[in-house]
Amino acid sequence: MSQIKIEKLTPQQEALIGVYREKWRRIALSTDAIDPQKASKAVKAAYKFIRFGEPEIIFCDSPYAGSCAILILHESQLWNKLKSEWNEMWNDLKSQLSNKLWNELCNELCNGLNRQLNSQLHSHLKSQIEWDLNSYFYLTQLPGYGSLFDFCISVLGCAYHPNQWQILQSLLFDCGWIFPFQKTCYVCDRPRILSFDNQQRLHAEGEPAIQYANGFSVYAYHGVRLPEKYGKVHPNQWQVQWILEEENAELRRVLIQGIGYTRICQELQATELDSWREYTLVKIDENLHLQPIWFFEPIYLLKMTCPSTGFIHALRVPPDMKSAREAISWVNWGIDPEEFGVET
Repeated sequence: MSQIKIEKLTPQQEALIGVYREKWRRIALSTDAIDPQKASKAVKAAYKFIRFGEPEIIFCDSPYAGSCAILILHESQLWNKLKSEWNEMWNDLKSQLSNKLWNELCNELCNGLNRQLNSQLHSHLKSQIEWDLNSYFYLTQLPGYGSLFDFCISVLGCAYHPNQWQILQSLLFDCGWIFPFQKTCYVCDRPRILSFDNQQRLHAEGEPAIQYANGFSVYAYHGVRLPEKYGKVHPNQWQVQWILEEENAELRRVLIQGIGYTRICQELQATELDSWREYTLVKIDENLHLQPIWFFEPIYLLKMTCPSTGFIHALRVPPDMKSAREAISWVNWGIDPEEFGVET
């Protein structure tokens, strides 16, 4: 490998960072069905490269189907060997760049993509499947590696091992996600539906945000995973009663956001307790015949109306709030509203 380290990018090279990041994001989030022949070829090549025998390849319609087939995934000698190959490639490319430039490219091309995939896609699938998928989910970090490696090789002209790079690309281009074992490899198809909001968070209204060909689905609302009870219903048809029945605080927040302040106050008989400028403290009156046993206190909301747009937003506040001003201070970590530099 070359001993001359690349210290910085040219303006033309820097302009290509976003191009390669988006290229590998599209690869990672593809909804195209895999080609079994290409996937088989990629898997067999990977096994041959690390000197393992040719495996039996079993295709699955979704990660859930794959996890049910194998029950639980454990670390294996094969998986550790695959990891060592990617780590070797990582170290070879890293040795050709200055530490500062390498860290910058890692942050721009690798870490950001991995964070998005892990927080907005794979964590939802993992919690839905409810199996130990640590080795499997290591593979979901490879698009970030692919973005970084591709940029270093194609744009910076770094020296590399062609076989290693070809194997990695083939697995990501042709296989979707895999469960690799020494004698068997489960290859999972890609989802047919992937839906995001404008902040790249998983989101769909009244339908799955992720759905596979066999019907396995994940529902999400602006990045928050929803139970099917909520997810399959459009937010404008969510029932206000669900707020009282829901024990999970994050899901209650989503329900309040989706249903909206106006409906909540109308249907749950909210009482205005105090106002200060564009803020109003309201209390949802106790309705004991509607509330489940666990729900032992009324809901207090701080209603905030944007003076320029008229948009209404509501946050739940503790039930010991006595005034709108006190509630504003609580929302803003104890800062009195008179101290705000800029008002909402």
